[in-house]
Amino acid sequence: MRFSAALALLCCLTGAAHAAPVNHPDAHPKAYLSLIIDDLGQNLPRDRRVLAFPGPVTTAVMPDTPHAAEFAREAHKAGKIVILHMPMDPATGPFAWHPDLPIAELAKRLSAAFKAVPYTSGINNHEGSLMTAQPEAMAWLMAELQQRHKFFVDSRTSARTVAAAQAQKIGLASVSRDVFLDNVRTEQAITRQLETAIKHAKKFGSVVMIGHPYPQTLAVLERELPTLKAQGIDWIDIKQMIGVRSNQAMAAHGKDGVYR
Repeated sequence: MRFSAALALLCCLTGAAHAAPVNHPDAHPKAYLSLIIDDLGQNLPRDRRVLAFPGPVTTAVMPDTPHAAEFAREAHKAGKIVILHMPMDPATGPFAWHPDLPIAELAKRLSAAFKAVPYTSGINNHEGSLMTAQPEAMAWLMAELQQRHKFFVDSRTSARTVAAAQAQKIGLASVSRDVFLDNVRTEQAITRQLETAIKHAKKFGSVVMIGHPYPQTLAVLERELPTLKAQGIDWIDIKQMIGVRSNQAMAAHGKDGVYR
């Protein structure tokens, strides 16, 4: 009996040892991921595929699209976070911001864009490589968003962006993009970018991805998103991600949590 009991205990301990996870020294104890899909509002049947994603996707709706208001209402009804995908230079159109515009005109265009896209919780920039490098305009924008109780996502379309830095200076709820999924529009390339995002989340603790409603992107995400949990990834919404990061810059975007 004693031998049997000892053997059983030894087997249990051996099994437990084999079952214990082995953490890589570079692995982060938590791995969070947030997903934003840009350029929505142009094509309802296509864009509705985004609403069927099995998790808290953030829908970034362009104000100068034919279905902006309708899609924003559908996304809100589906429980998805809606943000304004604000056109900025070199983007064009009636809402677009340009460096030569006075603040009064920027304010007018921003208000019109918010009216075009209902139920918004925040904003991110569409293009904007020139505009997000303008300290005065970005400082004004962050103060305006704070008054409107909106958060900001820096799409980081340029290494010269000062947008997130201006948000951080006044304590505006904000976060920055880490990985673009589909600069190259092939399923193979998009899959590789998603794999890169997952590795980033596991190494640094979190990742913010931005993609677009391209057929190739939608196909990859529809196939791969249901596997995230099995890969140890906790898919959270963008508001939760802002809480996770506490407005601090990731290593790629700044130093000691401060945006460059």
